[in-house]
Amino acid sequence: VAFVVRRSLEGLKTFSYLEELILDNNLLGNDLLLPRLPHLHTLTLNKNQISFQRNTCKILLDHLAEVVPSLQYLSLLGNMACPNELVCKEKDEDDYQRYRYFVLHKLTNLKFLDTRKVTRREREEALVRGAFMKVVKPK
Repeated sequence: VAFVVRRSLEGLKTFSYLEELILDNNLLGNDLLLPRLPHLHTLTLNKNQISFQRNTCKILLDHLAEVVPSLQYLSLLGNMACPNELVCKEKDEDDYQRYRYFVLHKLTNLKFLDTRKVTRREREEALVRGAFMKVVKPK
């Protein structure tokens, strides 16, 4: 018998003026659904289970763009979606930069992604090439 555990953050809708939300270490995946939080500017999802499997990360980023329009700081460190050469030997700085372009393409208002400030050059690259930066390497 397989059980599907659905984590709900529905209760957050009563906090419509919430500005910062830390959801680190909660086993959250790409199926994360947040209620509309128009004032949320900081969201950390570090060390969860967010990945670039199939198209699900794109769907998650589109969801975040819709429900947290004021988002300026996002951190996804410690997730499979965030390539880290210190954790995974197959990943390098180029993988991380492609990831940044893809996220910045989807979330255009970000000022910080993970621990780094978003540069003007990154924002320009994300506009031009970000949609094509979702790189999945074969296993």
